[in-house]
Amino acid sequence: MFRAFIIAVILLMGYFFGCINGSVMVSHFFIGDDVRRHGSGNAGLTNFYRTYGAKYALAVIAIDMGKTVLAALIGGFMLRHVMQDWLLGVLIAGIGCELGHIFPVFFGLKGGKGILSGGVLVIMMDWRIALVAWGLFLLLWLTTRYVSLGSVCGAVSIPVTACFVFSGQWVHLCLCVVLSGLVVYCHRGNIDRLIHHRESKFRWHVHPLPSETPPAQDGEEQV
Repeated sequence: MFRAFIIAVILLMGYFFGCINGSVMVSHFFIGDDVRRHGSGNAGLTNFYRTYGAKYALAVIAIDMGKTVLAALIGGFMLRHVMQDWLLGVLIAGIGCELGHIFPVFFGLKGGKGILSGGVLVIMMDWRIALVAWGLFLLLWLTTRYVSLGSVCGAVSIPVTACFVFSGQWVHLCLCVVLSGLVVYCHRGNIDRLIHHRESKFRWHVHPLPSETPPAQDGEEQV
């Protein structure tokens, strides 16, 4: 019972860390807007970058990566002392963080798609899993300019690579499947658009794209 209680605490702790959404917070406090009102309506880095450009993107990256690192470290530390299983604590806290990022209770359950937080989690899990996942993501993103394609393929590779790295550790493997499934689920719309050749390609830019420009403030004319 005590172990189950600690696991629940770690999952909940990770969830609340995940609810600290970088895109929503930076767009609200620094820009005075809500990123979810623009583009795809998603509160992730890609939509933030398309909408506002590169100026504040590093702040979003720092928040979304930092919260995952902190949650995973705390979770790993707790389960290392309770169950002598650092990795299990990292995975549980990381998946909690992923759930909070995707379904943040503070922001009406409308968050991002979990790529940054999931990408950091795989690095903390094992460098070999991270190498394959990040390698696939970068290769497909840079060659096709589809962020979603790289994200989905990178996520799908996680449980496949984990079968070799965590051979026989069924709890860890199942959690890797959960992590991968969350990312794929969040990209179901992107997958449909990829199949029908309607997905938007990534464009490098510093300033907001013309079609993604935030609406004018009160008293300004919208063009």
